[in-house]
Amino acid sequence: MDHEKSDRIRGMFNSIAGNYDKLNRLMSFGRDKAWRRYVIDLADLKDGKSLLDVATGTGDIIIEAVRRNKNISAAGIDFSESMLKVARRRINIKNVRLINADALSIPFNDSSFDVVTSGFLMRNVQNIPEAFTEQYRVLRPGGVVICMDTTPPENKISTPFINLYFNIVIPFLARIISGNSSAYSYLVESMRNFKSADELKNIMEKTGFTEVTYRKFMLGTIAVHSGKRP
Repeated sequence: MDHEKSDRIRGMFNSIAGNYDKLNRLMSFGRDKAWRRYVIDLADLKDGKSLLDVATGTGDIIIEAVRRNKNISAAGIDFSESMLKVARRRINIKNVRLINADALSIPFNDSSFDVVTSGFLMRNVQNIPEAFTEQYRVLRPGGVVICMDTTPPENKISTPFINLYFNIVIPFLARIISGNSSAYSYLVESMRNFKSADELKNIMEKTGFTEVTYRKFMLGTIAVHSGKRP
């Protein structure tokens, strides 16, 4: 693992934590809330079930899950302590644990959770198969994994407009709101160079997940994958 790159990414997320939610809403035109609602629809968390949200950031996925059903237990991990500080201010619920930890070394025993989610994690990890292997390990047999992330658009007609938005609009918004356009320039590059939805599906299947499917949003630039541990 490239520890220098990992430390650089962690520092970047620490630097934008205070404005992360505001920028996400603006950049997605508020649609990121709908994508997270879809993630929790897929999770279908009943009373007594357990959720792990990997790279939980400021806690949006957990907040939506607990809003739906307060009779679940949930944990979130993130390697950015600044992101977790924001999450802890937003989430003050007894049955939710928030832990500073790496997605490649999840600090829970095997078969601990019924559902494992992640939002915009995989494009930032150094080893995607290893990250999925860790999620597979902590899932109970029959459990569900759900991964939301960016994906390169396949519609060539919309590509110039998407590139304009990524290259001009996002850095502009980041500079105005956070004063840190370089951090969002990194995020744009990570989006552009990330796996296609089919490539990510293949990685999940090679990890051992079954019934892997995905659905795309926002002109094909966002994909939500789901699969099961047999």
